[in-house]
Amino acid sequence: MAVPKPSKEEVDAVARRFGMNVSDADLDVYTALVEAFLTSYDAVEELYADIAPTAPTDRQGSRPEDADNPLGAWYVTTEIRGAAEGPLAGYTVAIKDNVEVAGLPMMNGSRTVEGFVPGRDATVVTRLLEAGATITGKSVCEDLCFSGGSHTSKTGPVRNPWDPERTTGGSSSGSAALVAAGAVDIAVGGDQGGSVRMPSAFCGIVGHKPTHGLVPYTGAFPIEMTLDHLGPMTRTVSDAARMLQVMAGRDGWDPRQPADVRPQDYLAALGQDVAGMRVGVVAEGFGWEELSEPGVDETVRTAAARLREAGMEVEDLDLPWHRHALHVWNVIATDGATVQMVEGNGYGYNWEGLYDPELVAHYGRRSREIPDEWSPTVRVVSLTGRWSIEQLQTRHYAMAQNLAHEVRRHYDEALSRYDVLVMPTVPMTARPLVGPDDPLEKVIAEALDMIVNAAPFDVSGHPATSVPAGLSEGLPVGMMIVGKRFDDATCLRVADAFEQLAGGFPPPPAHQDARSLSAHA
Repeated sequence: MAVPKPSKEEVDAVARRFGMNVSDADLDVYTALVEAFLTSYDAVEELYADIAPTAPTDRQGSRPEDADNPLGAWYVTTEIRGAAEGPLAGYTVAIKDNVEVAGLPMMNGSRTVEGFVPGRDATVVTRLLEAGATITGKSVCEDLCFSGGSHTSKTGPVRNPWDPERTTGGSSSGSAALVAAGAVDIAVGGDQGGSVRMPSAFCGIVGHKPTHGLVPYTGAFPIEMTLDHLGPMTRTVSDAARMLQVMAGRDGWDPRQPADVRPQDYLAALGQDVAGMRVGVVAEGFGWEELSEPGVDETVRTAAARLREAGMEVEDLDLPWHRHALHVWNVIATDGATVQMVEGNGYGYNWEGLYDPELVAHYGRRSREIPDEWSPTVRVVSLTGRWSIEQLQTRHYAMAQNLAHEVRRHYDEALSRYDVLVMPTVPMTARPLVGPDDPLEKVIAEALDMIVNAAPFDVSGHPATSVPAGLSEGLPVGMMIVGKRFDDATCLRVADAFEQLAGGFPPPPAHQDARSLSAHA
């Protein structure tokens, strides 16, 4: 289809938007030149048609009935069988709905994406299928994944299997609920501010945010390239290691990945002797004013102390930059997401890799047709980011990206003295779900205020594993274990040691039978 050519009046309107004052005679020249430039756009569209992917016709997905979706965690259900043999043969997997599965509807929790059907699989989807997994559906995620609660998806709230009146956390809300409830064995999550780890903590499962760039993000809806991560969400540490083994490694398409990235043998690391390893309990991860629950802090400190039973050395340390790092994340996520996710139609510009022009066009058009459909969290980010860009010329984004190196340096320095760092994944247990009549301030606060410990490691890029530390007032508490960059194996090794000390992690009481029927040996 030929690209429409602008009228003289349209070119004048664009000029005025840039503050240009162009004479009438010059407008005639510029209009002709713009039209000439656009002939290359026509050529590119014709050339791309020869390589554009086509969605497979042999995959079927459908929205489940409410009775079959009591937690509101499934977006669509399906059955796509992978290879007959492989490390994940026999495993069922839910794919977070910000990740493309060719031929299945994709919504990314948002009306602005609803109706899109991708023509290609994300790299992690291809790898999971090649490893023998069976995809049984797409899990609900929050609106454009910009929320740490589970009340902001346009399909409705996702309910916590431990208490259906409480949040699962987000934005990988459906993935956490489905794994915790035993509806699937494993799930893919995404993490830009804690969205793998926070719902894992609230739902009592294992969630691992890999080192930035270890797992290719190709085929997942971006938010901000320096923050984007995909990772495993599972019931056991061994399944997280097994899944990471499949997902990790370069794919040649994702510029987030270093050229020399080398995955480790994550399964082989489990069970190795941990005696003598040093664990730093980060004081600044506890006692967040008006956020931290005493029961959560006590449960995590008790869990960390138990690591001594395995021969590890555990001691407290001060790390003031952990508190500073949240401000750095706020600026990068706000300005960066506005430029890339909101105004850049998801993918933005100026990077080499595999784009999805069909998704860019669909979302770009819809987001301008129905911006009032955005969740309050997307709205507040867009409003702040656009004001910052217009009034502050993105210089704070530039400052924050420079400070990200300082954040990383301070964590690296601490990790030169300790093998891992430990703190609560989130400072509280799962709260009651936000209701339709709650004030806007509460809707937004309870989508964002739990990120304080998790988000800094999206800035620094360090690997972080959330494991169930115990219960506080009958609800799960997550302990986060942070390691050196690209040493994900050590995070999982320590997490596995704790899992063995704890004797495994309990399922939600209402789902114990379903969990035992589908559990792997």
